[in-house]
Amino acid sequence: MLSNHTAEKFASESSARELRFLCSVFDEECSWREKSKRERLLKRARFPVPKTFDGYDWSRIRLPEGMPRNDVESCAFVGSMQNLVLYGGVGNGKTHMAIACGTTACRMGLSVMFATISDLVVRMRKAEEAGSLDRVFREVERADLVILDELGYLPIDRQGARLLFQVVSKCYERRSLIVTTNLEFSRWGSVLTDDQMAAAMIDRIIHYGHLIVFEGPTKRMEASPMANKR
Repeated sequence: MLSNHTAEKFASESSARELRFLCSVFDEECSWREKSKRERLLKRARFPVPKTFDGYDWSRIRLPEGMPRNDVESCAFVGSMQNLVLYGGVGNGKTHMAIACGTTACRMGLSVMFATISDLVVRMRKAEEAGSLDRVFREVERADLVILDELGYLPIDRQGARLLFQVVSKCYERRSLIVTTNLEFSRWGSVLTDDQMAAAMIDRIIHYGHLIVFEGPTKRMEASPMANKR
């Protein structure tokens, strides 16, 4: 971009036609930069599949009081560093909603980090053994929104739970967090193999958090040709 001095000089010495041309060039450059930034943010987020809220089925989702659907779709909660816990059975659209929120955030120019909890724990354990755990934590600290998918699908040993707790602690009051889970809070301790650590983690998540409940049978089964044939 031009300096203020150069821009003022050009404005005072250029014809109207030249100014219109320069403005169109600047507009095109700004649009290209915004598009490139959004593409970089989407790539950096590492979403497993692209998902948006276009055509999303809200009929079986129970939103918390005081949080309208638009606040979720627009990612308004990210600006105030609030958290979402998406709770429900397997295949009810929790991951879809989480990725759609992340996609919206990227389009807003926000940085997003997505990971399944099992993959993140494995990655952190390897990084800790290699002495590079700070790199993972820097990725967390760089994000405006951190999405942790599939809590409860695989057990986590004490070391993994300790590393996961550090991620949640780094998000607390600094950035928004989305956690998807098929377990009620009372059962988190059984997955994390430590009731006290689970309680401390839950406390940090729900302090500025909202619980969104997914109800009804799995959508995957309803959409399956096998289910329809049966």
